[in-house]
Amino acid sequence: MSDAVDHGITVTEIAAMDQPIDVCPETTAAFIGRALRGPLNTPVLLNNFGEFRRRFGDVWGRSSLGPAVKQFFDHGGKGLYIVRVANNARGAMLCLPASGSALVLRAVEPGSTEFIRAAVDYDGIDGDNEELFNLTLQRVNPTTGTVLDQEFFRKLSWEKDSATFVADELLASEMARVEHPYPTHRPERTTVSGRPYEPSYVDHVQAGTDGAELSNYDLVGSRRERSGLFALEQIEQFDLLYLPAPGKGRDVGPAAVLAAELYCRERGAMLIVDPLPDWSTAQEAVDGVRDLGYASPNLLGYYPRVIERRGDADVSRPAGAALAGLLCKLDRTYGPWQTLDQQGLGLHRQLKPEYELSDDDQLMLMRAGLNTLAAGPAGKTRLSGSVTMGRGSEAYARFSKLPVRRFCLRIISTIATATRWAVFEPEDNALARRLRGQVLTYLHCLDDLGALVDDDFIVQCDAGVSNRSDSEEHGVTILLKFHPAGCDEPISLTLHQTASGFRVGSTAFGLTIRHSAT
Repeated sequence: MSDAVDHGITVTEIAAMDQPIDVCPETTAAFIGRALRGPLNTPVLLNNFGEFRRRFGDVWGRSSLGPAVKQFFDHGGKGLYIVRVANNARGAMLCLPASGSALVLRAVEPGSTEFIRAAVDYDGIDGDNEELFNLTLQRVNPTTGTVLDQEFFRKLSWEKDSATFVADELLASEMARVEHPYPTHRPERTTVSGRPYEPSYVDHVQAGTDGAELSNYDLVGSRRERSGLFALEQIEQFDLLYLPAPGKGRDVGPAAVLAAELYCRERGAMLIVDPLPDWSTAQEAVDGVRDLGYASPNLLGYYPRVIERRGDADVSRPAGAALAGLLCKLDRTYGPWQTLDQQGLGLHRQLKPEYELSDDDQLMLMRAGLNTLAAGPAGKTRLSGSVTMGRGSEAYARFSKLPVRRFCLRIISTIATATRWAVFEPEDNALARRLRGQVLTYLHCLDDLGALVDDDFIVQCDAGVSNRSDSEEHGVTILLKFHPAGCDEPISLTLHQTASGFRVGSTAFGLTIRHSAT
């Protein structure tokens, strides 16, 4: 998949049929927040902090996104999707003279540090032709003047009825769009004054703006417009979601957290939630979580926040981005069925818990679904508890343990991706046997890695079970029963794979169907 995804188009890569299922796919995270520049509401995949600086600008005092991204990569994260959102930010405006009118361009990416420039020439165009022109767009580093990106558009027309009308052609640009009013003549050649044949560039006449501070509604966005967290509709899979604080001294509100939790539940991902800075005791944290209504197995909470050993002891910082990075490192090193309380998975040495917790405090927090940050071996802070916020409900009881929940989500998402090919095959018993063999091999590999208690698992497949009399939709169903390591009892799931999507249900297996053929 490309680093940036085109708006309105979702590309789904289908795994080749009958291929072995990847036992250890890379865990990916997604952060949503404010940045100096970069595309809006478009997930961009990054692999290091340098890529973030090049694409979205450096760490910015008016946003917590940059520090969160650095914290993620510093703690072992690799694949990270960034969704930039803004509140009434505006792109720079350029005006290219056109014999009394003007070709007005607006930068696609808003922001005060987005510098673009444009040039018009007539190279390769017949001298008698007064309709066509060439346009060059450049994105420039405002500090060094280095050209970062460049686009060429040849033989454009200023006439609206033309097949190469400039406003239509620039819809493919990643730098600028044409604004009204449209030019009434061909744009003039941009040259150095007094030297009509020496090319030059036109800079913006109106600088871009960064907009106001984000609200929680900017983070949530709109499903219809694919903005905010719904911009993640443009990517096929992510495993962890984190919302950095929308502004200095402001925290993510419960409306945004609950909306993000619902979306994570829909997408099979975990949402990492930071504690509020005014929770100064373990009891306040427990009461606060209860008052906010945070109770879901897709929520990972912790307490307390952290401070820097050599920094200002009065300034606490969230550690959610660091935990996201550590979870990615855990999955790569030990597997998602393991806990984070492992050697080599502590916070950086300069970070320590804001408050020291007693054993009773830690037990109380764990019962409330909150993990704890406490000093571990060699002075490194570790996450203990390994619980989700899925507490107080029989439906969520089996997913109250974080490794169990994350491991089940990994199995579901991996099988969903690897078996997508099946909905395009003829539905018959042969297809069911091929699917069962593919999934059985996957579970045996997990068992070899120690992810399952034993190999007493069940896989049952039915090709065509979703062919109802009122629907022509083709689909297959995969029934699973397996016993994850660390779980008190086996887990049963029903996976429905159809051409229109994938959904999950729960089921109960009788032992009489153990290892049946189909």
